[in-house]
Amino acid sequence: MPLLPASLIEPLWVEFADLIGSEQRPEFSPIHPWGCHRRRIPDRVVFEHVIAALVHGSGYERLAGPGCSDRTIRRRLDDWARAGVGQKQLRRALAAYDQMIGLDLDDLSVDGSITKAPCGGEVAGRSPVDRGKQGTKRSVAADGQGIPLRLIAARANDHDSPLLEPTLAGVCDMIGPLPETPQGPGMHLDRGYDSANNRDPLEVLGYDAHIAVKGEPAPIQAGKRWPVERLHAWMNGFGKLRRLTDKRRDIAEFYLNLAAALTVIRRLINRARTLYRWPTRPTTRRLR
Repeated sequence: MPLLPASLIEPLWVEFADLIGSEQRPEFSPIHPWGCHRRRIPDRVVFEHVIAALVHGSGYERLAGPGCSDRTIRRRLDDWARAGVGQKQLRRALAAYDQMIGLDLDDLSVDGSITKAPCGGEVAGRSPVDRGKQGTKRSVAADGQGIPLRLIAARANDHDSPLLEPTLAGVCDMIGPLPETPQGPGMHLDRGYDSANNRDPLEVLGYDAHIAVKGEPAPIQAGKRWPVERLHAWMNGFGKLRRLTDKRRDIAEFYLNLAAALTVIRRLINRARTLYRWPTRPTTRRLR
């Protein structure tokens, strides 16, 4: 059984291959003194192993086989993460979604989610919700339909409040300038962001802040914050995000952006099914 349906993998791979220049790389290393060497493992093979690691959360040693070693996976993953391929992939997915469906930028929301990081690393810290074990946090900005716009990785013991500004700072870089409205786009946040340190920057950035007030029941004030909560549930479906074993920040954010790109493509296909028709249109709404 395939890890993910072809309707998700193929469009992702086409853009991914273009970003890394897969077709331009020679089969043998041109700098080898004898003009020959072991054949380079195709990028598509390594890409499928990376997707397997993302979906299942398995270690690279378990995923490795005769055609692709764990060292090859780590080296190629290191190159892709350093080049920022994950973020570029998400930017292209968002552009396609905005062109075909349209992003809902009238109401945005930001929230953090804590998951496990048993191996420690640059984005690991004592988790306040897991008896002080090592954990990591992702801070995500989403549009009004729960489409991820910007993601950053942090330690589990980092408070959500200081992560708000760096999270929002990269939104315009991902999707371009926000639409101009009299009051500005709405920003829906939970009570963890209820402080002057957050309200003032939001006003400077032009957002209309809707922040839950500390000491008052949250469900009444939840409002339009539910899309980002649902987005966290979608992203927790990826094993690598539930249990991060990589120690470097760039690797962690590569996986975050790759999972977000898959989420955007899945939502694009599901929404496009009722608006467009194409020869390979999926017959079911549930794309695993």
